[in-house]
Order: sequence, then C-alpha cells, then structure tokens
Amino acid sequence: MEVRMVHEPVQMRIEGETRTLDGYAAVFSRETVIGDYFRETIAPGAFASAVKDADVRGLFNHDPNHVLGRTASGTMRLVEDKTGLRYSIDPPDTSLGRDVATLVERGDITGSSFGFTVKRDSWTRATVPGELPLRTIEEVEWLRDVGPVTFPAYEETTVQARSAADAVRVVPAAMAANVAASYVDIADAESL
Repeated sequence: MEVRMVHEPVQMRIEGETRTLDGYAAVFSRETVIGDYFRETIAPGAFASAVKDADVRGLFNHDPNHVLGRTASGTMRLVEDKTGLRYSIDPPDTSLGRDVATLVERGDITGSSFGFTVKRDSWTRATVPGELPLRTIEEVEWLRDVGPVTFPAYEETTVQARSAADAVRVVPAAMAANVAASYVDIADAESL
C-alpha cells in the first residue's frame, strides 16, 4: 500500500447540529517528487472504479484507531470531480471527532492524505541527466483511506471547517495548485 499526503485546506461545515469536514485527498495532473526517487502525477479518472463500491475509511493521520467516518456507514462521501478526489466526512460526536474538528476550524490541520494500491500506471524514463523518471497513476485499485493529516505531502490537498453560511460556496480552483509529496514506501522506491 502507498500513502500520499496533500496540503489543501480542509473545511469544517456546520449545518444545525451537523459538522462536516470537506477536502481534497488527491489533486489531478499535478506533478510532485516522491522521496527524491521519482516524479509522480495522478491522471483524471484514476479513482473512478476504486470509489464506486468501495468501503473506504475516513481516518485522522492514517491511524486505524482514529476513525472519523466510513463510506459503508454513510458518514463519509467520496466524489471524483475535475479537480481530484473530494471527500466529506461527518465526524463522530466523540473526543476525537470534536478535537479534529476544532483543529481544522483553527487552521492547525490544513492538509489531507490517501492510502491506496495502484492497478495501472505508466513510467516515462528521464531524458536529461539528473532528471527523475515520471510515474503516472492511471488507475487506483484499492482506496484504503482518506482524511485530514497533520503533515501533508501534497501541497494542493485540502481540509476545511466550514460554517452553514459557507456551505453554499464552491471550493475554489486555487485549492488545486502545486502538488508536493514527501512519503514513499522504501520497498516501492527500491524497485524503480
């Protein structure tokens, strides 16, 4: 399994008694460097089949002990749009849920991440000395989790806390700017 973290604002939306974390776990067509081993980009449509019937968890910092929501229970929703993979999580009314919501509202937590396996990718060899090879993720096989993280690697991922008044606003395109990753599984990198 691979993990990518993205730094895009996460929003907390409050409608009545319901709080919702909104963000982008992945952003399409943005090149990033993975651990100084290779460059990577995610093709539009890469998540289409992975999100259809998947039971994906909404986790804080990829920790399976910190569940915020789940697609199978209806407490998390995933949508692949033209920008990337967007999620909405209704965090639980627990100390963890309230703590994460507060940290997002304060701006202490601003990025998102996703854990996955790849079904199909392509590689382009470097053509210039010192350039890294380019990997394009064309299709994700298994999407394990998405959610807010303390240390995002992809600069364009988001998580935001939004009020009811903000709920009608569309997430600006500026959330999908430059992507920068900092995590790569060493075993995956050594196979390059």
